[in-house]
Amino acid sequence: MEDSVLIEKVLQGSEQAFRLLVEKYRNDVFRTVFAILRDQKEAEDAAQEVLIKLYTSLPQYGNQGFKTWLTRIAVNHAIDVKRKQARKLEETVQDTEQPGIAAAQDSVEKQVIHNEQRRLVRKRLDELPENYRDVIYGFYIAEKSYQQMAEEQNVQVKTIETKLYRARHWMKKNWKEDDF
Repeated sequence: MEDSVLIEKVLQGSEQAFRLLVEKYRNDVFRTVFAILRDQKEAEDAAQEVLIKLYTSLPQYGNQGFKTWLTRIAVNHAIDVKRKQARKLEETVQDTEQPGIAAAQDSVEKQVIHNEQRRLVRKRLDELPENYRDVIYGFYIAEKSYQQMAEEQNVQVKTIETKLYRARHWMKKNWKEDDF
C-alpha cells in the first residue's frame, strides 16, 4: 500500500493503517536516531517518541515526500535528546563543582585525615634521637633556616647540615613509608 493511502486512512482514524506505517518505517527511524545518539537504549526510547510525534504531526504533513519528512522529525528529535543529555551532564558537573554538603563532608574528611597524619608524624618525631629531633622539628615543622638553627644552638651552619643529613638517614633506615 502506498504511503499516501496509509496516511489518509490514519487521518480518518484507522489504527491498522498507522500500525502498517510504523512497521514500514520503524527501522529507518531507529537507524536515524541511533546514528545521532549512539546508544541503543536511548535510541529505542527516542524512536518510540518519534513515532508518537509522527502520529500527532500527521495532520500537518503536506504530501511532499513522507520518508524525508519523517527522517527530519527523527533527526530533530534526536538532536533535542542529545542537547538534553548535554545539559544534564553540564548540570551534574556544576552541581559537583559547587561547594555544598558533599564538598563540606569531603572537606571534613580531609581535615580529619590531615589531623591524624600530623598526630602520627609528631608521635614519630618523639622516637627520633634528641639531637636529630631538634633539627628535624626546626627545619620541617618550624620552617627555620640552617642559619637560624645554627644561631639558636651556637654551632656552625655546617653542623646543622650534617645533623639534618644524619637525621634523614636515620629516618630512612628506621621508618617505612607504610608506617605513615
